Amino acid sequence: MPDAAKSKVSILEFVATFIILYVVTNYALAYLFPQQFGKKDAAFAVVTISAQSKKVTVGNDPTILLRNDTDKDLHLPKRCPQPPLDISYIEVKSDGTEVLSDLMANQGVLPCTELAMVKAHATETVSLASWKYALFDRNGLYEASLDLPEMSGSGSHLTARFSIVEPGFFTKVFRTFVTKPLFNGLLFIASFMPRHNLGLAIIVLTLVVKLLLLVPNQHALEGQKKIQELQPRLDELKKKYPGDPKRAQEETMKLWKEMKINPLQSCLPMLLQFPILIGLFYVIKDGVSIETARHMIYPLYSQLPQGYLATVLFGFDLLKPSYVVFPVLLVVLQFIQMKMMMKKKKKPEEIIVQPAGKKSWVPELDQQTVMMYILPFMIGFFALKFPVAVSLYWGVSTLFGIGQQWFVMKKKA
Repeated sequence: MPDAAKSKVSILEFVATFIILYVVTNYALAYLFPQQFGKKDAAFAVVTISAQSKKVTVGNDPTILLRNDTDKDLHLPKRCPQPPLDISYIEVKSDGTEVLSDLMANQGVLPCTELAMVKAHATETVSLASWKYALFDRNGLYEASLDLPEMSGSGSHLTARFSIVEPGFFTKVFRTFVTKPLFNGLLFIASFMPRHNLGLAIIVLTLVVKLLLLVPNQHALEGQKKIQELQPRLDELKKKYPGDPKRAQEETMKLWKEMKINPLQSCLPMLLQFPILIGLFYVIKDGVSIETARHMIYPLYSQLPQGYLATVLFGFDLLKPSYVVFPVLLVVLQFIQMKMMMKKKKKPEEIIVQPAGKKSWVPELDQQTVMMYILPFMIGFFALKFPVAVSLYWGVSTLFGIGQQWFVMKKKA
């Protein structure tokens, strides 16, 4: 096949790989984090409320979405210090009839913020986290309702139902071995930080994690370096067996075995970091407020005051996404790390002679090249929706990885 044709095929493979990776990753994130990445509801008729999640695991925050699809701003009645919505517990009898019991909680554990208005064609997120231990202390079916006197007809009484359920086996395991230790570890580290700063605690935690993974990371990077050094021999195998990819693969495996290379070795440190990344997301999402994270706190920290953690670092609110600085920073850092990991020289056969007689470098877009360009932008895209605290963890981790990669590259083969 001519080089130009190969280049076209490679570009198509690049685009296809990007689309597949984007779809699969978004599906996984929508499943894990429905609030940030889930599908948005279609336009409603007038004004409606709906539960963000129909099943809320014990310990998580019940959240209601209030949608105003009218052309006018919707003014809401003042309710503080009571919850923004009326809450009822629903008992279903054996004959199928329902008995609603109104629940009362005149004061939440957090300062009450009045929801005074929902703008036209907008959606407001109403968190019931402040009242979750007082109102939702038993499992079962609940109903959140809101009366709007200014509206007439059936639309004046809005309701949304959801259930409080026990966490499943994997959720319990994840909380026991990831979320709780991570959160209490952050509280311990923050106790030594100025003003108990959450950002500084995350930086220290990141360094601790990277030091714990130093040995497996070192083995993984050394394995990648060996693969790079073997690249000329691997290219020779492709030329030797151009029409027999199975034989080329067998010879490649023999070469890896001979040089004691495990291609899966480089994936292990990354896989070990993902539970920490996901756990940190949940900690930031639900746990930075001490009063609404009692289900995650060890007895040692049960008496910590509200507002114990400072959540601003260098002017950034750690609980909200950054739309410019951190996404761009993560793209740059990730690209540098990928470039260092996959650096290789252009080969003479990658030069294509154009019809006009001009020569240009058009490297074949192999798997490494595809990942080098796709992964940084994917991470930058996710940083647009993740809180700054999560981006901070990933950024410090990547920066540490760049330093470790530089050290490995400087070592003699």
